[in-house]
Parts: sequence; C-alpha cells; structure tokens
Amino acid sequence: MSILNNALTGALASQLALSSSSQNIANLQTKGYTRQQALLSAVGPSAGSAQAGNGVRVSSLIRFSDNYKTQQLWRAASDLGAHSQTQPYMTQLEQVMGDDQTSLSNGIDQFFAALNAVAGVDPTSTPLRQQVVTMAGLLSQRFNSMNNVYDAQLQSVNQQRTAIVESANTSIAAIAALNTRIASANAVGTNVSSLVDQRDQAIDSLASQMGLEVSDQPDGTRNVSLKTGQALVLGGIAGQLAAKPDQTQANEQTFSLTFAGSTFENLDVVGAGGQLGGLTSYEKNVLRPMQQNVTNLAQQIAGRVNDQLRKGSTMDHRPGTDLFVYDPANPLSIPQAVEGYPPGDLAFSKTGEPGDTGNLQLLVDIKNQLLDPTTPGSGLLGDADTQLVGQLAVKSQQNKGALDTAQTMRDQALNDWQSTSGVNQDEEAINLVEYQNMYQANMKVMSVANALFDATLAMMG
Repeated sequence: MSILNNALTGALASQLALSSSSQNIANLQTKGYTRQQALLSAVGPSAGSAQAGNGVRVSSLIRFSDNYKTQQLWRAASDLGAHSQTQPYMTQLEQVMGDDQTSLSNGIDQFFAALNAVAGVDPTSTPLRQQVVTMAGLLSQRFNSMNNVYDAQLQSVNQQRTAIVESANTSIAAIAALNTRIASANAVGTNVSSLVDQRDQAIDSLASQMGLEVSDQPDGTRNVSLKTGQALVLGGIAGQLAAKPDQTQANEQTFSLTFAGSTFENLDVVGAGGQLGGLTSYEKNVLRPMQQNVTNLAQQIAGRVNDQLRKGSTMDHRPGTDLFVYDPANPLSIPQAVEGYPPGDLAFSKTGEPGDTGNLQLLVDIKNQLLDPTTPGSGLLGDADTQLVGQLAVKSQQNKGALDTAQTMRDQALNDWQSTSGVNQDEEAINLVEYQNMYQANMKVMSVANALFDATLAMMG
C-alpha cells in the first residue's frame, strides 16, 4: 500500500532530521561547529500512476555556512594577530624608557648636574670630580642596560617567530590532509561537515599567524596562499615554512617557503601580515630604529665630551684624555666609561691655572647643543631621549587604537558567523518538537494503514 510506504518514508526522514538536531545540540559549545539540517523533498509518483506520490526523502544534509562571513572572520583574525603580538613589547619599552630609575634622560641629567656642581663649588675638589667620573660610569651603564633590553626583545621576537612558523607548518599540513579526506569522502557521498569544520578551524588558526587568501575548489578542497601570492596548500599538497638566522646581521632572521620541490627565499613576511608580519614590522620599524637612535645618542654624548676634554688641560698642565671609550666606526658600539679614570685627569681648565673653569663651562654646555642629523627629531642633546620616548608613546598609542579596532572587527565577524553557522538552542528545541510531531504523525498514518489492511483482509475472508 502506498499510504504505508509514504508513512514509512516520513518516519525515516523525521528520524534523520531529529538526528541532525540532536547533533547540533550536542555540539552547542563546540568551537567552530557548523550547524546542520536535513533538507526534505517530496518523492513524486511513478510514471503513469494516479497516486499522490511516494512519500518524502532526505535529499541532503545542509551545512549552514556563508563563505563571505567565513572569509571575513579569517581576515579579522589576521589583523588582530598583527597588532596583538606587538603591543606587549611596546608597553615594556615604554615602561623601561619612562621609568626614573632606568631612563636615559635621568642619567644624562645626573651627569651634567655633576659637572655643574664642580663649576658652581670648586673645580679643584677631588670628591666633586670623582662624582663626575661616577656619574659617567652610571650613564654608560644606563645606555648598556637599555641596549640589553633591545637585544633581549630582538631575541624574544626571533624565538616567537620561530614558534609561529613551526605552529603554522602544523596547520598547513593539517589543512592539506583534511583536503585529501574531504575530496575522497565527497567522491562517495559521505557527510563531510565535521571534516570541513576541522579544516576551517585550522585555517582560522593559520590566519591569525599570517594573512591568507583562500579559494574553494569543485571537489570540496580549499587552496590556501599567502597574501603576497605564494601557495601554502594546493589540494593535498602542503608547503613548508622555515625561519633561519641571517648570516649578515646579528639577531636577524630570514624566512623561506618550500613548495612542491621549489624554495622561495626571503619571503616578505611584513606584507604577509598576521602575527608573523606584525612582529617583523615591529622589529624593523620600531625596535631596531629605536636601538640605533639610542646608540647614536650615546655616541654623540661620549664623542662630544671626549673631544672637549682633549681641548682642555688638567690642574697639572697635562692634556685631557677621553672619559668614554667606544668604536666610532661601529654604529652599534655602546660607549663605556674608562675604568679607573683618575679624577685629576678631568681637563676642566683652558689654561691649566688653578680655578680656571673655561673648558668645564664648555663641557656643561654640551647638553644644550643641537642633535646631529643621525638622530631623528630636532632640538637639544639633553632632550633627545625625551623625544625618543615621545615617539615610542605615539606609536604605542597608534597600535593600541589599531588593536582595539581589530578586536572589534573580529568580535563582529564572529557574531556574524554565529548568526549563520552557530547553533541556536531555542531554534533547535522547536525543531525537536516539530520533527517529533512529524514522526508521531507518520506512525499514526502507519497505524491507520495497518487497520485498513486488516479490514480489507477481513472483508476478503
């Protein structure tokens, strides 16, 4: 009887629909899960038949996914990753460079204050002269300590980028492997929703580490490439990223990509974006320039003090000697105060006569000299560090603003994705009731059909 067959197909369809709703509810808190729903379609009557139809069938299980919203989610992850990784480094530099106990400005002020004390009290005083030597040593220590902070950050950035590359390679291999499984499952008509969810999660993780371009293929696979164009995944083929030390510069890294037997050297990771691009941009545009500017400032102070001391005379009519030692030919050489420098060697006099402070006055005035063009900004030598700290603060605030915007965009993209692909508990509760009613109604039809069949047999008997 067609009525019995129709009711059977309806009961089976409702069971599958109930199963899809139960799967959705079971994964209510599963990150990255995409909800599914059974798509029902009527089965038409046989050719030439006068019957209404042959019931219902589940033509497919719909996976609620909007490719545009998914792509937006990945782009937002890349922008967020670029700014989130650099902010802790900027905040640390702001704190160190702005702290009175470690700031260069305070050290410079103390050194020139010691010179002023000699000029204002007694240029022949050994304790006051010793204070100048002591402050020179403390100033060089501050410059060296600050340089150590920069070197430590460079090392940390390199280690973090190496870890990102290793994690990215894991994601790239997982995407390629899932592509292969999805293509095989699609070929035999198997539901691949859970595999696609796993692949999308892997892509989302990779997108936070570097900007991606993702394209769908007819067989259900997804090709993934860097924003700069280099392929990372083509079907089931995975690329391999590598980070290695630069042989030409200390604490520097280069990046390469090996794909299908070809190797692409010196990747533009800044242009690639994400965490990898953000860290590299910070290194090249903030950290290294800041380190070089501070080194330039140290060399300018040391060089001018040394030059002026050589032009003066000690109390016993000897020519002045250098208070700081460094290699002017090396742009990264940090000046050091000469160890064991005798206070009597400070050439504060022009004539060598007791009480003459002609050269000392010129030494004090160095603080008010203009900066060399090698240091960004303009103004006085004594204000250079304040300018550098101000520039850093501006860049930090700009990054914080960009980070807040990126976080808002990511949250909005996630909400948009959830509105389409996420599980709605209330909606699934309604679906459960509807499919349950559908099942019970079809079972009632089967009961009626059975009763009619029994009645027919009784009439014939």
